[in-house]
Amino acid sequence: MGMTSAGILLYRLAEREIEVLVAHMGGPYWVGKDAAAWSIPKGEYDPEVESPLDAAKREFREELGVDAPTLGYAELGSFVYSSGKRVTVFVAEGADFPASGFTFGEFELEWPPRSGRRQRFPELDRAEWMPLDVARPRLVKGQRPALDRLAEYLAAASQ
Repeated sequence: MGMTSAGILLYRLAEREIEVLVAHMGGPYWVGKDAAAWSIPKGEYDPEVESPLDAAKREFREELGVDAPTLGYAELGSFVYSSGKRVTVFVAEGADFPASGFTFGEFELEWPPRSGRRQRFPELDRAEWMPLDVARPRLVKGQRPALDRLAEYLAAASQ
């Protein structure tokens, strides 16, 4: 069985278009990259120990350094990457959530490779609101279907 992750995709309606909060991945590999270099704030969890929503909220806090807003979250669905990793995404309308004041979580990596030198890097280096059509090519490929599902979810909710 592949790894399991859970994340939160906040959305808001701005000037009649849907915007989502996504984050640029940190670390040396992602510096200077934009296409397919952004992600929904998410992370791995053990389904035997933690519920997907609890994991999504914990990961939001770990990655962005702020608590996930207290909102009514809906499970958008689970999306499987080509690697087999499964990501369960929760959505909520977060119009009042500012994309600022973040203290990004960090990870340690040998850098440069084979140097023996360990360095700390942020898991994410920025997060911002962006329209769906702007977010789509920026998001990692395995998460793009979540944007389509969000658009369908909001269309169904408005009927």
